[in-house]
Amino acid sequence: MVIKVFLASSSGSTAIKKKQQDVVGFLEALKVDYTQLDIACNEDNRMWMRQNVPEDRKPTNGIPLPPQIFNEESYCGDYDTFFDAKEDNSVYSFLGLPPPPGSKEAEKADKADIVENGTHAEETNTVGNLDDLIEVPVEERNGNTHREEEKLQQVADEEEEAQDGEEEEITEEETADKEETAEDETPMEEEEAVEEADEVTEYIQAHAEEEEGQEEEDLQSEEEEELRQLEEEEEAEVQEDEEEDLEETQEEEAE
Repeated sequence: MVIKVFLASSSGSTAIKKKQQDVVGFLEALKVDYTQLDIACNEDNRMWMRQNVPEDRKPTNGIPLPPQIFNEESYCGDYDTFFDAKEDNSVYSFLGLPPPPGSKEAEKADKADIVENGTHAEETNTVGNLDDLIEVPVEERNGNTHREEEKLQQVADEEEEAQDGEEEEITEEETADKEETAEDETPMEEEEAVEEADEVTEYIQAHAEEEEGQEEEDLQSEEEEELRQLEEEEEAEVQEDEEEDLEETQEEEAE
């Protein structure tokens, strides 16, 4: 199975370039075999990508933008779905590939299989059945029962002593806390410093949120510009084809 990543090598959109680099860089980090297919320099690649992206996954204008990811002929998704899979540690599942042993995704799949199939429960039942098949003399069973009772009693005594010790420690800690609270009072200068720190933190967070909003607007504007360029290229190609057909018709009529 070959992973196909459709890219635009000459894209003028910074956002699209960044998304393409993120996808390619992550696949290389995972050592996943993939093939890059350029839609900017190859019209066949562009037409194949557009025809094979499912209708329900296309944008409202019907023209999907790169990067688009396929496993052979099967559509995997675009950058947004790839990013979600990366955040969820399910990239191999997204690509339709088996996760390598020892990876986080493989461990996640093993845990899900245990929960679904009850592997641990079956092993426990098997061990229990084997123990039941072993014959133990009556005297030994009685002796084991007595020893087990002694162990249980010892454990109970130890737990009770530990609980008493913990209660004493808690009481001492509470007393020490009360004494410290009675002796120490927070100065007004420290409270003012805390309030100033909170105001600085709120200002930094608000400034960061404004920057994130501006970056999202810039990305959207770049994507719209890229889409407009692609549509203009298509219209120019259609116009050239019509002009060529008209010239051929005129030449035939002249002959």
